[in-house]
Amino acid sequence: MITEFAYAGLGLIILLLAGDLLVKGAVNLSLRLGIPALIVSLTVVAFGTSAPELLISITAVLDGVPGLALGNVIGSNTANVLLILGIPAMIFGLATGSDTRRSFLFMMLGSALFVGLGFLGPYRWWAGLILLGALALILFDSAREVQAHRRAAAADAQAAEDDDDLPEEADPDMPWWKILGFLALGLIGLPIGAELLIDSSVSIAQAFGVSDTVIGLTLVAVGTSLPELATTVMAALRRHADVALGNVIGSNMFNLLGIIGVASLVGQIPVDPALLRFDVWVMLAASAVLAPFVFLRWGMGRLVGVIFTALYVAYILMVLA
Repeated sequence: MITEFAYAGLGLIILLLAGDLLVKGAVNLSLRLGIPALIVSLTVVAFGTSAPELLISITAVLDGVPGLALGNVIGSNTANVLLILGIPAMIFGLATGSDTRRSFLFMMLGSALFVGLGFLGPYRWWAGLILLGALALILFDSAREVQAHRRAAAADAQAAEDDDDLPEEADPDMPWWKILGFLALGLIGLPIGAELLIDSSVSIAQAFGVSDTVIGLTLVAVGTSLPELATTVMAALRRHADVALGNVIGSNMFNLLGIIGVASLVGQIPVDPALLRFDVWVMLAASAVLAPFVFLRWGMGRLVGVIFTALYVAYILMVLA
């Protein structure tokens, strides 16, 4: 069993490193090809940073353990709110000054669509197309809104596009060999890491007598949320945490609409009735509890962080029980 946990840890590390390399390579390749930084930020970075979760979901469906894919997405969304925001808020406190009302409403609508399709039965190809269509509409609306803001700001500015628009991963001086190397290592590492993590997680689930859905809700969900946790903690440490809420909202939208949308095209994803009785409602409640922080701009002080983290620990104990 120690060996299985070691393999799971190794698979997770490979996934995270490969995902980071893929993002760096894809961002710089896109910019070299002349794709605007705005489009890169809305698409390449969003897809690339969720590559580990996406590969895990696709691999789980192909390996006949689709419950792990669904559990991973639902568990990650719950962890993103209660754990990824809770721990930094508990340590540093989080500001919520950025305007995320529109994105929050999109996230809640996307969550309702995801849950509604779940009650209709397994996620099939047509459900995947609906989810991906909703994601495409949200991305289009986001691009249109950002362009409108940029045009307004450009009225008294010399240019609408400058270095501040570049994603953090962008390096204008990165040589071609390095870009291609990052892409190759990312594309090779992701499936290897996903396969290691899936196989070891299934073995752990069988050894402890729990379902693959439970492993997805706990071990895999927390593991794949570690990059977001590290990013949010560093942002709080540098006093740039006002963007943390927006990042979590965007990640949750992509998890539900993008990852399950793509995975549904690969194969049918049955829905465990236990998820519909409990876990999806926890996910929706965790998302809805962000409303006062979004609309009233409440700050997330240390007490809020303690409450969020305690709620997540209680949820995990209930799932494992």
